[in-house]
Formats: sequence, structure tokens, C-alpha cells
Amino acid sequence: MRLIRLALPVYVELLTAVVAVSLIDTLWVSGLGSRAVAAVTIATTTEYVALGVMLAVQTGTTVLIGRRDGKQPLTPLIRTSWVLWGGASVAVAVPGVLLRDPLAGLFTSDATTAALASGFYAISLGGLPVFFAQCLVNGIFKGLGDTRTPMRTALLCNALVIGLDPLFIYGLGLGVRGAALATVLARLLTLAVAASLLVRRLPRPAGIGGSFGGLFGFRSAFRGGFRGADAVDVLRTGLPMSGDFLARSAVGMALVGMVGTYGVAAQAGYGIGMKIMLAGVMAFYALRQAAMIDTARTGGTTPAAALRLGLVAGVVTAAVLNGVARPVAGWFSQDPAVVAEAVWFLRCMTGYLVPFGGLIALGGVLQAGNRGNRLLAATLAGFAVQLPLAHGLSSRLGVTGIWLSMSAAALLSLGLVCLTGLRPLRTRSVPGASPGPCAAAPGPSRGPAPRSTRTAEAPPCGR
Repeated sequence: MRLIRLALPVYVELLTAVVAVSLIDTLWVSGLGSRAVAAVTIATTTEYVALGVMLAVQTGTTVLIGRRDGKQPLTPLIRTSWVLWGGASVAVAVPGVLLRDPLAGLFTSDATTAALASGFYAISLGGLPVFFAQCLVNGIFKGLGDTRTPMRTALLCNALVIGLDPLFIYGLGLGVRGAALATVLARLLTLAVAASLLVRRLPRPAGIGGSFGGLFGFRSAFRGGFRGADAVDVLRTGLPMSGDFLARSAVGMALVGMVGTYGVAAQAGYGIGMKIMLAGVMAFYALRQAAMIDTARTGGTTPAAALRLGLVAGVVTAAVLNGVARPVAGWFSQDPAVVAEAVWFLRCMTGYLVPFGGLIALGGVLQAGNRGNRLLAATLAGFAVQLPLAHGLSSRLGVTGIWLSMSAAALLSLGLVCLTGLRPLRTRSVPGASPGPCAAAPGPSRGPAPRSTRTAEAPPCGR
């Protein structure tokens, strides 16, 4: 039950922050025509892939804060993570903005759609540092065991996008660019709220005074706050998760092209089916984050327990998606051929969702226990089999062969992880930690501690 309590807010956060914002933008620009919808779809999908770069910093920070909270000061680690945030932001945003025209051209041959997507890119990719900063703030909260604050700020961001989109798109006449500008502004306002909550959540380091720049390391990171060893630990811990995410994104884009050879109806049905399935799959990723947080902070989640819970979630998700497949697919299209393709895709995904749920949930424990490289290796092995198998089976079975290859890859990846990843984790001691009240601190908190509890008598090692 502890994992479920942690996972539920994460699920709401992921559903709103990852899925809903792009859907809201798409819905509001639909009045501008199909090319505007296509442009926003292309741009928001690219942004989702870019998130994989920042995932290394976010995940590594969450795990390390979970391990060190109550045992070592957290401020140097947080400062180091902000420097890494700056590096990731520059590495993605600057080339993205400069290369926005050829980037848009990669996804469409229609000149008007490409121009609209490029205009969206100019603002959305330039605003990626804001998005990445919000991700890092959420990662810090989760490392502290608080999954509810990220959920609340994600809901706030969605509410702001819903209100700002029509104002910028139609009220100010900015069109597709207005959708991008509204999203960046909503994220900036949300970041201001989340950062202020984080400042109050963390006790003020001595001699800093609790300012944003001092606490987060914007001014002092290069004057002794940045630690190379911490940077290595963050990246070593988070890169396997980032690699797993980017590999799945790359294979997903390859499948879009493969399915496209079977006609517009098949490709549209696949796109609709994936959007519907994503709402269910987010439950697996919520379990992964909950298992990662709990394992890093308490070591209380075993690999076997995470696997069982993930498999159950896979069965439930597959059953629900099969039940709602036809009516929900009808919300997205009135074309019977497209609806039929989407429904068949969701039916075939039963064999994929069950092992995939177990794999993703188990990955959270492995990530927190420095076994994330095993998950990445198993994922890559599965994809190495999936792509040629998809080509071979689809030549005889059409798109059904592609769907079956997905199930086979998920089963193979889960089997490989289970061979080496089900051994109980050994509790790692934190260098420099000493036993005492800090080490014996209770399990994860789920919200800000009352200010009255932060007294001078509290041990200084917690932050």
C-alpha cells in the first residue's frame, strides 16, 4: 500500500504534465485547421523526446537525495544538479532553436505545416530550460519523499494552459505560436510557485539566507558549490533511465514510419491507439517512480514485490483498455477504418502491456539500487529483436505482425531482467554518514513539514 500511496500522485502528475499539456494545445489549435494540428503534434512529440536528456539529471537527483536525506547535507548535491540542468538546457535548446527549420522538415513534406511547426519550435524549444527546471524541482521533491506537491503544481500548470491558450491563440491572434507561448508562460508561472514551495521545504543553509540563487546554486555553484563527484554520481545513476527512455522514443518513431507503409488509416489508428494506451502506461511509470523513491529512501521495496505489482497493473490496464477501446477511439475519429485499426491495436497490446508493466515497475527498484544498466541492456536487447521481427512478421501478417513483435520484445526484456535483477538489494551505506537521529529518521514524508518543527534543535545533517 505504501507504493500505491506514493504512485497515485505521480500518476496524476505524469498524466497531466506529460499527456494533457500537448492534448490541450492540440485541442485549442484545432480551430485553425488540420495543418495547425499536425504542426503542434510534431512539435510536442519532439519536446517529449527532448525530455529524455533531462531525465538523467532528474532521476539521478531524486535517487541521490533519497539516499542522503537525513544522512548528509543536500545543498551541494542540489547546487550540482542545477549546474547540470544548465548544461542540459543549453545542449538541447540552443541547437534546437537554430536548427528548427530542418528539424520541422524531418517530420513533414508539407511546406505550410513545416513552417507552423518551426514557429512553434522557436518558442517551445527556447522555453525548454523552464520545462527542464520544473522537472528538476519535481525530482527534488520526490527525492524528499513528497509526490503530492509535483502533482499539485502539474494540475496548476494545466489550468493555466487551459486559460492562456485561447487568449494567445485567438485573443491576441498569434495562432500556433500563441499555443507555444501560452505553454511556456504557464510553465514559468508554475515553476515560480514550485520553487517558492521548495525554498520553504528546505531549511536555509548557513550563511545563505534562503534566497533562490543561494539555495539553488545559481550564484555560488562555481565558487565551491559544484562538486564533480556529485555530478558523476547523478549522471551515473540517471543515465540508464535516460537511455531507456530515448531508446523507446527512437523505436517508437521507427514504428510510425513502418506502420505508415500500410496506409493512412493504419497510421492514424496507430496514433490514436498509442494516445489511448499512454494514459494506461503512465500507471507503470508512476509505479516505477514510487518504487525508486521508496527503495532509495528506505530500501523497503523488494524487486519481487515491484515485479508482482507491475504485472498486476499490466493485467488491469490491458483489461480496461480492451473495454474502452471502441468508444474512446470513436472520440478521435469518425472514420470506421481508422477506428477499427485503433481498436485492433489495443486488442493486440494485451500481450505487450502485462510484461511491460512488470518490466517498468521492476526498473524503479533496479534504478535506485544502481542496477539501472541491466534494465537498459535488456531494453536494447529487446529492441534488437523487435525491429527485424517486425519486418519479418509484417510481411506475412501486416500491421498485426508489428504489434506481435512488440509483445515478443517486452517478454524478452522482462525475462533478461528477471535473470539477474530479482536478487534482494543490499543496503548501501552513504559515505560520510554516521548513525544517530538522522539515520533513524522515519520514512518518506508526503508534504512540507510544518514550519514549527524546523527548530535549531533539529540535527543539521538533514539538508
